[in-house]
Amino acid sequence: MKYYEVNYLSKGQKQKTVIKSPNKHDAIAIAKIKVPGVILNVKETSAPLEDQFSEFKSKFLGALTRKKISMPNLIAAIRQLSVMTNAGISIHDSVKEVSAATVDKTLKDIFQSINDDLNSGLSLTQAMMAYRNEVGDVTIAMVELGESTGNMAESLEKLSEILEEIEENRQKFKKALRYPTTVVIAIGIAFTILMVYVVPKFKEIFAKLKADLPLPTKILLFMENLINNYGLYLLAGIIGTIILIKYLLNNNEDFKKGFDQYILKVYLIGNIIFYATLSRFTLVFTELIRAGIPIADALDTSLLTLDNTYLKRKLSAVKISVQRGISLTEAFRDTGLFEGMLVQMIQAGEQSGTLDKMLEKVTNYFKSRFNQIIDNIASYIEPILLGFIAAMVLLMALGIFMPMWDMAKAVKN
Repeated sequence: MKYYEVNYLSKGQKQKTVIKSPNKHDAIAIAKIKVPGVILNVKETSAPLEDQFSEFKSKFLGALTRKKISMPNLIAAIRQLSVMTNAGISIHDSVKEVSAATVDKTLKDIFQSINDDLNSGLSLTQAMMAYRNEVGDVTIAMVELGESTGNMAESLEKLSEILEEIEENRQKFKKALRYPTTVVIAIGIAFTILMVYVVPKFKEIFAKLKADLPLPTKILLFMENLINNYGLYLLAGIIGTIILIKYLLNNNEDFKKGFDQYILKVYLIGNIIFYATLSRFTLVFTELIRAGIPIADALDTSLLTLDNTYLKRKLSAVKISVQRGISLTEAFRDTGLFEGMLVQMIQAGEQSGTLDKMLEKVTNYFKSRFNQIIDNIASYIEPILLGFIAAMVLLMALGIFMPMWDMAKAVKN
């Protein structure tokens, strides 16, 4: 909906009002009914502050309260769709049956809405596009593949396998992070308890000394003062920052572009995102090529699976290059995302007519690199964890004992 400013004459005075309408033609029609006077002109304008605030509030709350679909339930529904369509049941009846059978309320509502859209004449891809955030880009891409090739059952079966692999990797990642996360939380709780109950006792002793305190002690007392006097504000600030970042990622394109490019440079996290994203992209691209989809169209569909805007912009250049007549090998080489070995494999596939087989090997490579990181994530994190623990213990020890040593020396002298 757009906003239009209507200027009109009423009782000899020039006045104006704002009308909400999908287009200017409808805005003029509404103005003729509602405006008590002679219309002078109608022009598009920005939304009033109240409406802007209301829209911001609804988007903000929507980002916080958006219900997520349980991945196991989605996989079960996709697999059920695959079995039913493979048995010759129409996609319309299959969707209707899945809607009735699923126990996930959010998923049930989505499939009921998709069923209504199918009844109105939309394709399954168009119907699912409205729930892209819920079902995921991979689902949209594979459903589009099924409609393009006319083999929906096979595409849905492959989709369920892809989603199962993604869910398995997610669970492996959570399991790998469980130990270091537990350790960090335990250290954080212990450190907070020391700051709240132990350090204040020493603070009283240090105050009586009236001596110049060493730097570690000053840092420790500063942190104690921060936690005891501003702890709740600090906690609220951290939570607010997380919520704000989440909101900006969903609603601000410039912020998301900068964040997506920066996150790829972060130790360990960047590699996980990089290999997971390229593995998913090449997997879908391989299936599309194997199904006989033209390379440009296959790239277009595969790009739907990318959430990272930096990688999406890089790989979008591949499609542009291919449309200009550049070989797929050169296009992938120009992105700078593929190692020389992988580019050579793609080139061999192009020259021998076995592009799908070579792309499958590229997919397996990215998958193996991702699995290697996940399987050894504890060994990557342990040095950082040990360094963090050592820093905390050293700060506590030096901050408390250095003034005590000075006291002992003073008494001895």
